[in-house]
Amino acid sequence: MSMPTIFVSHGSPTLILDDVPARAFLASLGQLLPKPQAIVAVSAHWDTDVPAVSLARKPETIHDFYNFPEPLYRLRYPAPGAPELAQRAQALLKNAGFGAAIDGVRGLDHGAWSPLLYAYPEADVPVVQLSIDETRAPAVHHELGVRLRALRDEGILILGSGDVVHNLHAYAWGGHPQEPYDWALRFEATVRARLQAGEHAPLVNYGAVGKDALLSVPTPEHYLPLLYVLGASFPGEPVTFPVQGMDGGSVSMLSVQIG
Repeated sequence: MSMPTIFVSHGSPTLILDDVPARAFLASLGQLLPKPQAIVAVSAHWDTDVPAVSLARKPETIHDFYNFPEPLYRLRYPAPGAPELAQRAQALLKNAGFGAAIDGVRGLDHGAWSPLLYAYPEADVPVVQLSIDETRAPAVHHELGVRLRALRDEGILILGSGDVVHNLHAYAWGGHPQEPYDWALRFEATVRARLQAGEHAPLVNYGAVGKDALLSVPTPEHYLPLLYVLGASFPGEPVTFPVQGMDGGSVSMLSVQIG
């Protein structure tokens, strides 16, 4: 039986301190899924010129955010790395014609460790992180996910971490209430509908949606991890949305489970 593949919205770094549905879902994830042999995490927060796979045996916890509450900087997620899996993932990508590098020192950024801190709090599941190159066409990222699909049959969880809608210029900083923007709701609804229909091409070519996509995805890095999850899915698998809603009017908290 293949492991499901999951896209989670990691939202703000304060997600792990706030009592919100997304955190509750992550806390239940370890009970909802079979325990994976290891995790390949694709985060919005590691961008490189070519795809890179983390080889570190003891990846450090990277606090790649600024001016947030001090308790966040004391958190550590000491999950082991998985060098053998990293090399296997690199081989899968290179054999498919993609240049793929190995990074022997890279730790886990908050896009990877913050969701896993609640999903697997014992930090006993090895984690490998895969970078993104946001300058590449979206179709390349989808194809990279396709190449990693075989790992699911080996009990590996392919985890994408980002946000379907991520516009920080429109975000309600300071915690004041902000109703979701119409363009954000429309784009998220389009993504949901295409996911439910199993139609990947419009999600890969998301720019064709027009102005709603331009506002919802002004930069691609938080959207691209979804394409890895889509690529790693099998045709006809069930799609569910365990977390929904908007944060600050312009950040989608939509999470997607396939399988």
